[in-house]
Amino acid sequence: MMPAARESLLDAAYTALVRRPWSAVRMVDVAAAAGVSRQTLYNEFGSKDGLARALVRREADGYLAGVDRALAGQGDPCDRLAATAEWTTSAARENALVRAMLTGCWCERLPAPPLSAVSSTSAAPAQRRADGPLPSPGDFVTLVRDRAVKVLAGPGTTKSDTADLARSCELAVRLALSCVAAPAGEGGVAGLVGTALQRPAG
Repeated sequence: MMPAARESLLDAAYTALVRRPWSAVRMVDVAAAAGVSRQTLYNEFGSKDGLARALVRREADGYLAGVDRALAGQGDPCDRLAATAEWTTSAARENALVRAMLTGCWCERLPAPPLSAVSSTSAAPAQRRADGPLPSPGDFVTLVRDRAVKVLAGPGTTKSDTADLARSCELAVRLALSCVAAPAGEGGVAGLVGTALQRPAG
């Protein structure tokens, strides 16, 4: 199947999920909304569980792509970590699957595929990847921290400086996740990150 058709099916599944609980989402409706046959849908994803895994994998990838954009933005490292934290809270607010993945709290409206890998018989590389392990909240902390360190560590950064940077990056990520659960007040998550990462004067 063409990647565009797979994306159309995932878009249709996501739209259906926004409107009704996953248990009420029917494969035949997803196929019809994407303009393909139900058999094509099953050929691509294998089952409704396979579709759920693919949808969760796509939303995880979309969140991490947003992290990469925030880290590549303007400003000093603190500004870029603040932007990453803001993206994390906004993505979780706007996307129930991202929120569930980042917090580990899967409500009954959502699919909740096991995070461990499942046996895959799919010929589609994208589905084989979706059938692999899905990230846990702890995995996301590590993924975002490591991405941040890679982008923000300049040439000539010492091992000690890199370790300090990794701690700062992890602190920013964990602050963002805490604000997903309990939204920040005045100043928002960016203000919290800025305060937490301020270097002492002198």
